[in-house]
Amino acid sequence: QNNSLTSLDISANTALINLNCGNNQLTSLNVSSNTALEELHNHSNQLTSLDLSSNTALTYLTASGNPLTALDVSSNTALTILKCTNTQLTALDVSANTALTDITSNNNSLTSLDLSANTALTYLNITGNQLTSLDVSANTVLTNLNCNTNSLTALDVSANTSLSILTCYGNEISTLDVSNNTALTELRCNGNGLSVLDLSQNTSLTYLTCGYNDLTSLDVSNNTGLTNLGVHFNQLTSLDLSNNTALGWIWCNNNSLTNLNM
Repeated sequence: QNNSLTSLDISANTALINLNCGNNQLTSLNVSSNTALEELHNHSNQLTSLDLSSNTALTYLTASGNPLTALDVSSNTALTILKCTNTQLTALDVSANTALTDITSNNNSLTSLDLSANTALTYLNITGNQLTSLDVSANTVLTNLNCNTNSLTALDVSANTSLSILTCYGNEISTLDVSNNTALTELRCNGNGLSVLDLSQNTSLTYLTCGYNDLTSLDVSNNTGLTNLGVHFNQLTSLDLSNNTALGWIWCNNNSLTNLNM
């Protein structure tokens, strides 16, 4: 990794289980002979295609930062971690990858993503795509969900009771129900169309930013563990933080506050 390689011949290295050739200038990579490969890190090259049909033992794949227009992982059923950020993907089929625990596919051009088969998923980052909807009802063990800067108009996380971190800023979500997400410690929902946000059940919250919404009131009296709070650019007229004695950072500018109790 981190060289200026324009070609790499590993056809004779049939015992290879881990290959890291990231940050080079490769335009092609043939791993068809490397059937023992378990980890492949080929991020930040110039690959336009990648044939992984022979690599059935693969558990970890990083293909980020390549101009890939397609990525076929249907043969890689052992995959647990998939990272394909900053590519030119418009679609990603992970229906065969039921062992996946981690998907990072941000800054692509995905318009849809079917996660119904990925019931082992704990981490999902699909920030910066073109998704208009997202169904995570089958992903009941998710602990971290990042779906920022898409075009989502709704987000149902009622089945994701293990969620610890939820970031969904920069969408068009008008309502967000997090009453079932009692394990949440971090919520970032800036820049949506929220007019109401009920946090009464989220007593584990330590970090909350909900700026750039249409909130006229916000009750954080049950969120006594909050250390960071951002409610900027809303329509709040009062804010009671008298129960939030752990707060070290408050951002409440650009509201209509006449009363701020700290």
